[in-house]
Amino acid sequence: MDSETRITEHFAECIATSQAAVEQLAPLIARAGQLMSGCLLDEGKILSCGNGGSAADSQRFSAMLLNRFERERPGLPALSLAADCSSLTSMASDSSSADIFAKQVRALGRSNDVLLAISTSGDSENINRAIVAAHDRGMKVVALSGRDGGRMAGLLDGDEIEIRIPANRTARIQEVHLVVIHCLCDLIDTTLLGDT
Repeated sequence: MDSETRITEHFAECIATSQAAVEQLAPLIARAGQLMSGCLLDEGKILSCGNGGSAADSQRFSAMLLNRFERERPGLPALSLAADCSSLTSMASDSSSADIFAKQVRALGRSNDVLLAISTSGDSENINRAIVAAHDRGMKVVALSGRDGGRMAGLLDGDEIEIRIPANRTARIQEVHLVVIHCLCDLIDTTLLGDT
């Protein structure tokens, strides 16, 4: 297969995954946007975490809340637990990398906060431990996952939200996770600032 055909196939698969996802997930994304907006209006904050590409998504989400998404507004309280290299490596060295996010959730999380937990497989132990820690702190969880939801799906309470991308390929899951993150930022801005 030549390069241009491979590229075309990537685009086609991305589009097909996005179309399948929106039909299933739009109501869940809307609920997640309402939950997060309510958290911020109640003077809470949004903590987020992920590994690898999902860590980058976690950082992107918090940056767009702290700074701006598409329009100017005051910064919103958000923190990526994947961003502090010194804390992460210290915790991984002294205890276990499985607890690097849970320790931060226990130290920083409050009952009116929300955790955005991102895992393409739903089986990342350190993400799942962060969810348990969030529950211990009385926080609500929004989970971004893929495949069959993994162990993460079984950890969520009935009123929490799992946004599971209907795909098995990591690249496709992460692409749609990014669209979901942009939707969440837009919903938060619209709720707090109104339509433009």
